[in-house]
Amino acid sequence: MSAIAARAHAALPAPGRPSRATAPSPSPSPSRLRVVRAPAHARTRVPFVLVCMAVLAGALLSALLLNTQMASNAYERYDLSNELGRLDQDAKDLVAQLDQKSSPAELARSAGELGMVPSEGTGWIRLSDGKVQGAPAASDGR
Repeated sequence: MSAIAARAHAALPAPGRPSRATAPSPSPSPSRLRVVRAPAHARTRVPFVLVCMAVLAGALLSALLLNTQMASNAYERYDLSNELGRLDQDAKDLVAQLDQKSSPAELARSAGELGMVPSEGTGWIRLSDGKVQGAPAASDGR
């Protein structure tokens, strides 16, 4: 037997066995697998990296500006605090001067410098009729 005939003889079904072509086969089920093609080209990551770097740079810049503004406000607060202390001291000095000038002895001295003299008696004027009440006396001009 030649090689071709041996192959043909092997392809024939054995007696008593049904051939594969004639055997009833179960109904083929649809395959869940399908062919997927590879992407045309891989997407580049450069835009994503640039966006991340821009967000990072923006965050750092805003942190720098915020820190600078806070330092500037701290210096301004310090200066205003010093000015407030100075103004508070000036107000206390002015109140002390006012208290000193409003003392009875200082008022008498200032009145004497203006030519005023102490009165000998006290009198009141009634506004309804203009009548003088009390015992006012003329000064002796000391």
